[in-house]
Amino acid sequence: MSQKINIGLVEDQFLFREGMKAILSSYDEFEVVFESEDGFSVIDKLAKCEVRPDVLLVDLSLPQIGGNDFDGIDVTDAVVENYPEIKILILSVHDDDAFIAELIERGAHGYLIKDSDPNEVTEAIKSVYTKGSYINHRTLLAIQKKMNQKHKTSTRKSLDEALTKREIDVLRLVCQQKTTGEIAEELFISTKTVDGHRNNLLQKTHSRNVAGLVLYALKKGLIEVS
Repeated sequence: MSQKINIGLVEDQFLFREGMKAILSSYDEFEVVFESEDGFSVIDKLAKCEVRPDVLLVDLSLPQIGGNDFDGIDVTDAVVENYPEIKILILSVHDDDAFIAELIERGAHGYLIKDSDPNEVTEAIKSVYTKGSYINHRTLLAIQKKMNQKHKTSTRKSLDEALTKREIDVLRLVCQQKTTGEIAEELFISTKTVDGHRNNLLQKTHSRNVAGLVLYALKKGLIEVS
């Protein structure tokens, strides 16, 4: 990867933040360009950045200021609204289905537990940067569980008639974390055509990003995780 991925850290624990910086700085393709120890100042700091991060690693639990909260969920909402081009990767101690599914629904591009292997963290950063999402098996299970809880009495949903067969093919491959090139090769179409199908899918499903397409596919029963 010739171009560096600019990374931001939103983390209140100094030692953890410094540890993440040390790990990421050991990779030639990463550069930490942004830091914030709280959620409240993230948007103001981003506005003043000469170089904004491509990927923002956000701690779910952030400190209160004056008795007020501005946690990882609030940061996700604010960044999605103000800087939708920035990819958000949540880091959390909470291995909780509801937290995981809610953050993805709100526009986060991936979710990792803080005790994840450093190799998975770097893989996740590269994935959200190049593919638009990092949805590992744990995250897929969490989203599926939440969908099942919402629709306990419903049967398997029918496919959305608004989607073409080729769009459904592309959607399923997107859910497998395939790159544009890999999808093009598998379906014997051009990368430009893949991009066109992906854009159509985002519009038709009202999804914010690729992670939102995974949510849609699970809701419609296009994919299942076991």
